[in-house]
Amino acid sequence: MEILIKASQFILSLSLLIVLHELGHFIPAKLFKTRVEKFYLFFDYKFSIFKKKIGETVYGIGWIPLGGYVKIAGMIDESMDTEHLEEEPQPWEFRSKPAWQRLIIMLGGVIVNFVLGIFIYIMLMYSYGENFLPNDSVKDGVWVRDSLGVDLGLQTGDKILSIDGNSIRKFNNLPIEFINGNSYTIERNGEVLTKEIPIDFISKLIERGKNEGSFITPRHPFMIGKVSKGSPNIASDLKAKDMVTAIDGTTISYFDEAQALLDELKGQATTITVKRGDELKEVAVQVTENGKLGVAIGQLSLSDLEKLGYLKLETNSYSFLEAIPAGTHKAYETLTGYIKQLKKIFNPSTGAYKGLGGFISIGSIFPSEWSAQSFWNITAFLSIMLGFMNLLPIPALDGGHVVFTLWEMITGKKPGDKFLEYAQITGFILLITLLIFANGNDIYRWLF
Repeated sequence: MEILIKASQFILSLSLLIVLHELGHFIPAKLFKTRVEKFYLFFDYKFSIFKKKIGETVYGIGWIPLGGYVKIAGMIDESMDTEHLEEEPQPWEFRSKPAWQRLIIMLGGVIVNFVLGIFIYIMLMYSYGENFLPNDSVKDGVWVRDSLGVDLGLQTGDKILSIDGNSIRKFNNLPIEFINGNSYTIERNGEVLTKEIPIDFISKLIERGKNEGSFITPRHPFMIGKVSKGSPNIASDLKAKDMVTAIDGTTISYFDEAQALLDELKGQATTITVKRGDELKEVAVQVTENGKLGVAIGQLSLSDLEKLGYLKLETNSYSFLEAIPAGTHKAYETLTGYIKQLKKIFNPSTGAYKGLGGFISIGSIFPSEWSAQSFWNITAFLSIMLGFMNLLPIPALDGGHVVFTLWEMITGKKPGDKFLEYAQITGFILLITLLIFANGNDIYRWLF
């Protein structure tokens, strides 16, 4: 059921983005009286799930969910239909139109993607506002949960001040900022230090796996979830939701402080102080030979930590006019962050290419339960991503056509039809290769 919900959201989002992107080409083509022969959601190699001809255009749904297309008369596109090139150009054909009109037609899809992403972010800001943990609210620094954070050069208690010289406003942005960044600045025991992010950090992060949780979190108190079966303290007075405030007389504020004290008490009986409601209680316990109490750790949300006074969340509400710059800035941050990630992918030494994913990776970012806010947030991100990807100067993408058209406008020389045909084939091979690699990565990760 979970997979079905994720897949349904992915298909809905993808279909919406494809249709609107292709409309971005379709509408200016029609405005400039260019014949559009086909308008398709998904590709229709050999047959279509649905098709209907209205006027001069066949509208349909293909069976290969790798995108969509509009087939514009007189244009060399992914259909590789070149028979018309042997005939004289007709007034209604793409190749007969002035370069400026062809440029607008080719840029239409990308423009729609960017405008759609900005519009969705504006409406999200207006409808939901923002609720986040300010980075400067984590007053006692981060908890470094595993070796990945240690390899990065972090220690528990570090306060992360900036990455690449840019101060971090939202704590939950830290992981992606480390992925995109090259250096960071921290405060450790009152001293400000600047450290380099290891070149292979992304590679180690990918190998670590996404199910391990974040490698850094806000420090949180030691709350007992339950006493585990087989624990030497099963008959003790420990109860769920007890907050451990001292071990063997030594006061602790955070869970990460407990392990060092318990390691010194391996195999010994001792007492711990717990806060139960508003009451403090001394409880006799036995520490195992491994330095454990035999308890499951209680999970605390950010809201719980705020109620306990460990941090303070920030909530921003926006009027519609206020949401416009806020949503636009969010779209800008999304675009610049995505560009930084692409730069990392094209640098083999980072190992970021290992994280390149296909349809399984994209589908997995949707939540397992329907959430309108999450759906539209992911759709806005995908729209910005799709717009930028289509702008890349690769033949077979909109950006490739744009480059050739700009060349014509600057030099006055139009690339030959055979050149465009071979360029289209080359670009198509590149895209198929990338598609196979990305989805192969997904399959490899799923298997191993």
